[in-house]
Amino acid sequence: MSSQFGDRLAAILALSFVLFAPAVQPPWVLSIMILLFSSILFLIKKTRFLALALIPIAILYGLSLLPLLVFSCTFTIMVMGELAFRWGAGRLQSYIAYILAAFTGCLLVMVYLREYVPLVALFGVVVAVLLKAIVREREDALMIEALGIAMTMYLIYDLNYQADLVLIAGAVIVAFGFGYFSYRTRTADVSGLFSGALIGIILIVFADIRWFLVMLAFFIMGSVSTRYRFSEKERMGVEQAKGGARGYLNVFSNGIVSAAAAVLWGVSGDPLFAAFFIGGVATAAADTLASEIGVTGGEPYLITTFSRVPAGTNGGVTVLGETVAFLGALLISILAYLMGVIPLPFIAAGTIAGFVGTNIDSLIGAVIENRGVFGNAGTNFVATAGGGLCALFLALPFAG
Repeated sequence: MSSQFGDRLAAILALSFVLFAPAVQPPWVLSIMILLFSSILFLIKKTRFLALALIPIAILYGLSLLPLLVFSCTFTIMVMGELAFRWGAGRLQSYIAYILAAFTGCLLVMVYLREYVPLVALFGVVVAVLLKAIVREREDALMIEALGIAMTMYLIYDLNYQADLVLIAGAVIVAFGFGYFSYRTRTADVSGLFSGALIGIILIVFADIRWFLVMLAFFIMGSVSTRYRFSEKERMGVEQAKGGARGYLNVFSNGIVSAAAAVLWGVSGDPLFAAFFIGGVATAAADTLASEIGVTGGEPYLITTFSRVPAGTNGGVTVLGETVAFLGALLISILAYLMGVIPLPFIAAGTIAGFVGTNIDSLIGAVIENRGVFGNAGTNFVATAGGGLCALFLALPFAG
């Protein structure tokens, strides 16, 4: 069978399941039907992995572990998004087409089911296009995408967080606008564009625009410091890969802690999570400045033994690096205070936490990363989490 025929058959079957899902009860009956039709798709070479993607979603729905809306939107995103993506042959336009087709499909599903949860659809589509950018070269990409979409939408659906439509629209415009600017200026690749947009939407929707602006300040500081004496860092062999363009690993390792803090703050309103947020951002900013500027400050010392090591060695620190790390954490904390994100006493907590988090990064780099246990992204994540927790505990006496 031709690829075109297989695509059309898959689209017709999947959308038919969405249309008949409300009428076919209990859910396990439809689940069995999907499993049977998936076996047909599996026989067509070009739709084999699409069949494997539909099977786990069908099973989860049949076991009543996925709500009808999440099940229907997942199928719709997978089919309409995938078909739209193939029109653009992998260029940026393909991703734009994917987003438009997938979100339009979700809107139609919500109208059809008379259940309106735009935040669920938004996060499902953004995660879908992000996963497409990350894993599209893998043979099992569709299965990974399907599970990622379904689990994300279920999480937001179950959270039942309410946000104003104007706020959601504004968050999309601001976050994607900034992401596109980063992509065009080559400070982010495609995966960095969508992961940055995801983080931005989370910050704006669950907190507000000021939290996003604090994160934006970190990004600007990081981009400027990356370009600082770049030719010299190239000669030393310690320059940022891909000319400084950030990908999803860099975005998530530095921003996922702050995004989690925003969600926790949004659902609880506890000011301690604002401290958690600022500790994570301050650590990310301080560590980036220490790495990008500190590396030009002469031969570093290994943080565990204080012996001299070559520039770029994991765990190496310089006086210049420690200085700019402290100043970077202080600057982020002051900015957060001026914007009303944190109260005055939290400035000290954020500054100290950022400096501590930076040195956690160096310590982990020397002890664990140099042994190949995990890479730079893992080190950054642990450091930002450590910085966030440090700020949270330091802020405890002032949170009452």
